[in-house]
Amino acid sequence: MPSSCSPIANRHKTTQVKVGHVALGGGAPVVVQSMTNTDTADAKATAQQIVELAAAGSDLVRITVNNQDAAKAVPEIRQRALDGGSTAPIIGDFHYNGHKLLTEFPECAKALDKYRINPGNVGAGKKRDVQFSTICAIAAENGKPVRIGVNAGSLNQELVMAKMQENTDRGLGFDSEEIVNECMLVSALESTDLALESGLDPNQIVISCKISRPIHLLSIYRELAKRTEQPLHLGLTEAGMGLRGLIWSAAPMGALLAEGIGDTIRVSLTPRPDSDRREEVYAACELLQALDIRAFAPTVTACPGCGRTTSTTFQTLAEDIQEYIRESMPAWKEQYEGVENLTLAVMGCIVNGPGESKAANIGISLPGTGEEPTCPVYIDGQKHSSLQGGPAELSSAFQELVDHYVAEKYAPRPHT
Repeated sequence: MPSSCSPIANRHKTTQVKVGHVALGGGAPVVVQSMTNTDTADAKATAQQIVELAAAGSDLVRITVNNQDAAKAVPEIRQRALDGGSTAPIIGDFHYNGHKLLTEFPECAKALDKYRINPGNVGAGKKRDVQFSTICAIAAENGKPVRIGVNAGSLNQELVMAKMQENTDRGLGFDSEEIVNECMLVSALESTDLALESGLDPNQIVISCKISRPIHLLSIYRELAKRTEQPLHLGLTEAGMGLRGLIWSAAPMGALLAEGIGDTIRVSLTPRPDSDRREEVYAACELLQALDIRAFAPTVTACPGCGRTTSTTFQTLAEDIQEYIRESMPAWKEQYEGVENLTLAVMGCIVNGPGESKAANIGISLPGTGEEPTCPVYIDGQKHSSLQGGPAELSSAFQELVDHYVAEKYAPRPHT
């Protein structure tokens, strides 16, 4: 159970929005979102990626709907995803022509569970409000929620220029980044008012204000939390690749989540060519699990290694068991109640190895340099056995112990 200082116990008070069967805000668990990077017109490939992302832990999946072929494909994508076992709500991401696509393809509007609108590129001049209102009216007609998704890179330039001029005329002394931040807040709040005027209810609106600078994300969302009661979608946009993208996302998002700000999150990693799109889902799940907000999969404690652990065996074993868990979780979570709370430890020497292994449900302490070449295994704090052999043998034996523990300790999940 979360403690009194848990982010769950001190969440930003919001209305609750239902996206399909998933609740956002209003005290509901923080939700993980991801986005496909397939050509949406390729219904088979897009549906397959939705299934994979959902199985990895994504509660919501967003797809771009950027042209007529993509809009036509949405109903088929939805059915293929359902046939593939995914019930994750599907969100349509609209830019520039959303008002036309949703009007011309009513089956697309019905098949999607939520629409994302970027108020910075929904239209220009007098057309902006009309086209924004058109999308909102279609959402209201179909009983769909919307996310008003403001991005620093695609802000309403008329608003930015007006604020810049006001800053100069009145001698306010704000720098350009401060003005952009304020414009993002103004755009989000004014767009929320327009969405309400266009027929949406307060419990049909989610808000986001994404920017690529972590320090500005903190200040924007803290202010946004003060000035709105809508659920907030949290994410650092254009975070970057690999380690940089992970750290730059986790730093501000972790701080905000720990303050109770954020009802749905996405870790927007730049993928390497032919990389696994599920990496952004795993990252978001790990972030929430690190803060004790939600549990998605068994955790593996592993030491970083040092001069006492010159063998790479423990590193290989830790990597193998982590991959094994990811492969096993889709089946485990269907079969076993509470298996996501399982804790494992793979340690490399006698200094912290036995202690961390005893603290886990299942732990193995490999020998460090010059230590006895056996690997004691502890189960629920008690020594169970000792293993020997190379990485392959140890990995196979440890996985068998994990399988046996899961089957013995976790009750079968009731099927409805």
